[in-house]
Amino acid sequence: MSPGCPGESSVVQSTVSEWAVVDLFCGIGGLSHGLRRAGLNVVAGVDADETCRYAFETNNEATFVGRPLEEVSGEQVASLFPEGSRRILVGCAPCTPFSSYSAGPGKPRDKWSLVDLFMDRIGVVKPEVISMENVPRLRSFAGRRVFDGFLERLEGAGYDVSAEVVNAADYGVPQDRSRLVVVASKMGPIDVPASTVAERASVRDAIAHMPALDAGDVDAEDGLHRSSRLSPVNLRRIRAAKPGKTWSEWDDPDLVSPCHQRSTGASYKNVYGRMEWDKPSPTLTTGCFSFGRGRFGHPEQDRAISLREAALLQSFPARYAFTAPGDPVWFARVGRHIGNAVPVGLAAAIGDVIHAHIHEYAA
Repeated sequence: MSPGCPGESSVVQSTVSEWAVVDLFCGIGGLSHGLRRAGLNVVAGVDADETCRYAFETNNEATFVGRPLEEVSGEQVASLFPEGSRRILVGCAPCTPFSSYSAGPGKPRDKWSLVDLFMDRIGVVKPEVISMENVPRLRSFAGRRVFDGFLERLEGAGYDVSAEVVNAADYGVPQDRSRLVVVASKMGPIDVPASTVAERASVRDAIAHMPALDAGDVDAEDGLHRSSRLSPVNLRRIRAAKPGKTWSEWDDPDLVSPCHQRSTGASYKNVYGRMEWDKPSPTLTTGCFSFGRGRFGHPEQDRAISLREAALLQSFPARYAFTAPGDPVWFARVGRHIGNAVPVGLAAAIGDVIHAHIHEYAA
């Protein structure tokens, strides 16, 4: 594994014991795990998706509150912090238009209003340090009204704020994933973390050691190292696919999906592709286990990447537990959990900045 690529390093015990972190929209704990690796004390996470509970609690030794944030008041969030602790509040508001964060059964809500909800909880909890991670599109959404309004409210509440779009690959994550990172503090200036690696980690660094699989197989030692089945036509397609190339370069035009033969789909080439060994992977999504939903084909084996390989490309430790022993492993559920997660390596870099900031400014 190349220098700087997150691996199996043990979680560092907190050296700032009077501080505590609560993670809003925590999911399965990618952000929390990275912050813990940086030595911060994560005490709780809040998420509407109850299926995230096992992975969050098992891997992060913290309380999971399985309720939508709309139903968890600012006072209730504040009560999650140990009495007398100094507070760090972090979160990654989901950006799916019709997520489980909804105004009610079957009622889609404005996905960006969750950013305002996060700010509302900040106003009540009054943490000294804040971090938010989101998609870059948030900056320009609605003519910048949502994001600029968020920053203005932070600054109006007395925070020094730094916000930048960064690439997770610059923090040892073997994945090309651009994210908007915000850090803010009431103690003094704080900066979004600078790159932590001289050389980006590759797909080879992350998954070349994994046991070979056929499409539809499960590894005998690791139930998460399983690959989805391929239909006969998709098996032919992946055999025609070359790493880094697109379906438009296949030798057999009969393999091209009918939807891509139409003018409306001819330009959509980020599907039915293989990853390249010596580059970071493409951005993983909730469909990262499916050959037909992105460039998620294994570089040389005739299958999509496995769920465990997807987790490694998100820089989760190899032993991160996603499902309870004996429970079924559902591709759609675990793929959603992995694809939606904050990469652990990026989270650790954010945690290192917060940790250093506390040592510099905390009385």
